Amino acid sequence: MAKKNPKNLERRELVEKMRQDQARKERARSLGILGVCVLIVVALIGTASWKAWQDHQDQKELEGTPIADLGVAKSAASCDPVKTTPTDKNQTHIDNQPIAYGDAPPSFGAHRSSPAPFGRPFYDESDRPEVATLVHNLEHGYTIAWYDETAAADEAQLDALEEIAEKFSRSDRNRFVAAPWSSTDGNPFPEGKHIALTRWTADPAEPGNEDKQEGNWLYCGSVSGEAMNDFVEQFPDEASPENIPVG
Repeated sequence: MAKKNPKNLERRELVEKMRQDQARKERARSLGILGVCVLIVVALIGTASWKAWQDHQDQKELEGTPIADLGVAKSAASCDPVKTTPTDKNQTHIDNQPIAYGDAPPSFGAHRSSPAPFGRPFYDESDRPEVATLVHNLEHGYTIAWYDETAAADEAQLDALEEIAEKFSRSDRNRFVAAPWSSTDGNPFPEGKHIALTRWTADPAEPGNEDKQEGNWLYCGSVSGEAMNDFVEQFPDEASPENIPVG
């Protein structure tokens, strides 16, 4: 019988040990990669769950707060009485040329042929439609809450106004848009007033009768959900020159 070569045996044992060491390293590396992957997945799930929970809480908070409780109370908003005047009996569609309005902001008058779709209830300076476009929305029964540059610089007021606009958009009185009014749009609001609500109304029985159409304004010093809610309730949708929702 041939004798085993001690050197060959030693070499095989060394190779086997190296193979086992390499296998252990590979297992450790695989477990490490798996652990990292698990941590990433857990983190992603946790982040998504937290975001969903936070969105749910925000939605609950938004839906749970009545419009009248947002902003300041009507008594603290320095609101003038609602101003109402006859319109200029001008419902002309004018495109491709400037339209000048005597009121700041307008609540009636000539306007663009296409209104702004109700894609968003709140606009800022970066995406607000042209004033003449929004006047067409007024013709369709929309209330527009204009906010001037002073209100735009007040984060708390702007947040309250955006929340009010969002809540109106999900209500049965959803023809409501909040939009900025700047010095380039026309004259400033009356002194001390930074919010202006406008509405173009008509006799529901004779919406096309321009003799019975009126422009309506509510000027306030601060954002008041109570004042805005009262203004919207005062002028029902059907009291509009064109009682057809837009968008």
